[in-house]
Amino acid sequence: MTFWHIFLAFFIPGILGYGGGPASIPLIENEVVDRYEWLSVTEFTEVLALGNALPGPIATKMAGYIGFQEGGWLGALVGVFATVAPSLLLMVAFLGLVYKFKDSPRVKNMSAYVKPTIAVLLGIMAYQFFFESFTGVGWMHTLFLAGASFLLMEKVKVSPVFVIIGSLGYGAVFLA
Repeated sequence: MTFWHIFLAFFIPGILGYGGGPASIPLIENEVVDRYEWLSVTEFTEVLALGNALPGPIATKMAGYIGFQEGGWLGALVGVFATVAPSLLLMVAFLGLVYKFKDSPRVKNMSAYVKPTIAVLLGIMAYQFFFESFTGVGWMHTLFLAGASFLLMEKVKVSPVFVIIGSLGYGAVFLA
């Protein structure tokens, strides 16, 4: 049953995560934190941060790690397969169809309706992460990291990878 749950936990976000990896993250969070309770919000945040610091698609890294945590190597394979296979199969099946009708007003409207939904899901997840950090490590560390991250990425144009690595270092030194 565990492997079936691992499959469903990553298959559903793989099917519904229209818009790429960032759109899938709130759906994965809903499955592994809320539905199956494999991770707390804090643990999910840590997995997400580590996954972002490594190269490659975030959802597959998270599926491999969480699948391994819940079901060993076979669980990792099930998680990665459940993440990759649906998108691959759908892409092969529907890419020609969507490309054929890419200028259709219906296809454009479909994309226009999905984007606000993804924005709301990401906003809710960001709020949960901020709240968890605020209550976990305090407002001073949270505001410092949020402010420093914003300045480094938006003003200095530092890659998010280096900001995440720096935040991990900050946490290891000041919050351990």
